[in-house]
Amino acid sequence: MGAQLRVYRQKIRSAQTMKKVTRAMELVSTSRIAKARARMAESNPYARAVTQAVSAVATHSDIDHILTTEREQVRRAAVVVFTSDRGLNGAFSASALKEAEQLTELLRSQGKQVEYYLVGRKAQGYFAFRQRPSVRQWSGSTDRPTFETAQEIGEELVGRFSTPYEDGGVEEIHIIYNRFVSMVTQEPTVVRLLPLEVVEGVDEPGDHELFPLYDFEPDADSVLHALLPVYIEARLFNAMLHSAASEHAARQRAMKSATDNADKLVNDYTRLANNARQAEITQQISEIVGGADALAAS
Repeated sequence: MGAQLRVYRQKIRSAQTMKKVTRAMELVSTSRIAKARARMAESNPYARAVTQAVSAVATHSDIDHILTTEREQVRRAAVVVFTSDRGLNGAFSASALKEAEQLTELLRSQGKQVEYYLVGRKAQGYFAFRQRPSVRQWSGSTDRPTFETAQEIGEELVGRFSTPYEDGGVEEIHIIYNRFVSMVTQEPTVVRLLPLEVVEGVDEPGDHELFPLYDFEPDADSVLHALLPVYIEARLFNAMLHSAASEHAARQRAMKSATDNADKLVNDYTRLANNARQAEITQQISEIVGGADALAAS
């Protein structure tokens, strides 16, 4: 009985230590999620405004730009996967990687080669474990993304997209990230970044709404050439901010669940320890009473 009681008490101490760790991580994520959501909310209007500007130029001008022109045949596609640097965030990274596997299967069924660009150590570890190569990797700032990283990724992708296929270029670019919907919902999202699909800001006008006539200075080609890199960087940075907010929300929810489970373990082991202690006391009393009866009988 004594050995069993010591085991229960050791498990109680382990569960209490685990509870302190998970509770601290929950509080850290709770404190960071507000700033991450604020940065994401500030980025959304700018990303929409840039999208509308690019849509206006591409819709109301008759020019063929390399970033907006559909290729007759797509033979190689690039996939950018956004995950986290650290774990303990539930299915956050796993959902993005699962979406990447499904997209890869779809692209290969269409006869396209797939190249990977990985953001976050979880994606790097996933591909390294399966011995699958990637072209470029970025890590170290998934929970606090910087615009410089988005610029670096954007320059790499635009450069590869502008390179002919024969020289190792890609003809299609997709990004996969977790889009923040709410504190309990983060949706893995796939967006085709290039060639640009201009769909926002080009709806048919209503009865009392007329789109203005656009006059481009110096010319539409120059404006589009200047806007598209900005658009790509803005979309990438916005995806990184959504991913960061989703990571904090997923970690906060996962750590709260872990803290609750640790509480349940402490309660369960405390009940078992009390039962073992009561059984030990009962046995000791029985032995004392038995010994007293034996002495009295003698």
